[in-house]
Amino acid sequence: MNGMMDEAMKNMPNMMGQGQPMGPAQGMMMAATGYVAGRGLLGGLFRHPLVMLAAGIAAGYYIHKHQDELVQMLSKASGMGKDFLLQQKENLADLVEEAKEKEAQPGGDAQG
Repeated sequence: MNGMMDEAMKNMPNMMGQGQPMGPAQGMMMAATGYVAGRGLLGGLFRHPLVMLAAGIAAGYYIHKHQDELVQMLSKASGMGKDFLLQQKENLADLVEEAKEKEAQPGGDAQG
């Protein structure tokens, strides 16, 4: 039975042509065609004024519904940002102090 299936598969034409494997150029051409077609369909859809209005209404509803959580999340992120900046400022001050100490040591040895 497997022999019959193998022979039937050999005789079936390939979807891409006359039994030839698809090369890289053909694959790239198909991908580009799909990209252009998708961009044309979806690009026009996303630019439609009613879709933009619906997206704005949905975003506004979501923001209004979760306003308390968003405010808490933003204040937490702001606090984390301030802490990060203060830590980086301390690290920079330490590096500058170490560099000044290293510059002062060789000069002190030469004089003494």
